[in-house]
Amino acid sequence: MGQRIILVRHGETEANRDRHFATDDVSLTEAGRAQAHEVGLRLKREFEPDVLLSSEFLRARQTSEIIAGILGLATEAIPGLHERDFGSWKGRPYEHQELIPFDGESLDDLLKRSIDAVEELRLRYPRREVVVVCHGALIQAVCAHAAGDWSEAAVPPNCGIVILEFPEAGWTATIPASASIQAG
Repeated sequence: MGQRIILVRHGETEANRDRHFATDDVSLTEAGRAQAHEVGLRLKREFEPDVLLSSEFLRARQTSEIIAGILGLATEAIPGLHERDFGSWKGRPYEHQELIPFDGESLDDLLKRSIDAVEELRLRYPRREVVVVCHGALIQAVCAHAAGDWSEAAVPPNCGIVILEFPEAGWTATIPASASIQAG
């Protein structure tokens, strides 16, 4: 059995729905809870995960707890898997970001943190199938690393998944129903 890490973006929050940068402690909406239930059923049907992890942020923990109930796995929140720190943009509409100077986590810092987190998971869980409930910007950074290009990395929808596999050289990131992206 090879190693596979399945990244799951958390379910919908009011911030996502209303197109605002979220604060750290925002919780799921009812739609987000339903999305988490559906992705849990999908994970049970299509995969065989034996480890379930999440970001420490509330919305990811809530999503992970719903998935845990479906998969019959314990869930653990671990550091390093959190959303990008958007600084003073938190709580503000996406459209007005250019009105306020950015004072949050840089894309380079996000990329380094994201890759370090995935590499740590690779070492911690060899030959395991791991589900990680995390955030859009983190998933986008991981996909950018796999593609070697930020322009090729989209933010998945709420409860969207990306599958990471690790052949001998590099990574393969697959967005189901989409082409694979490979890094050397």
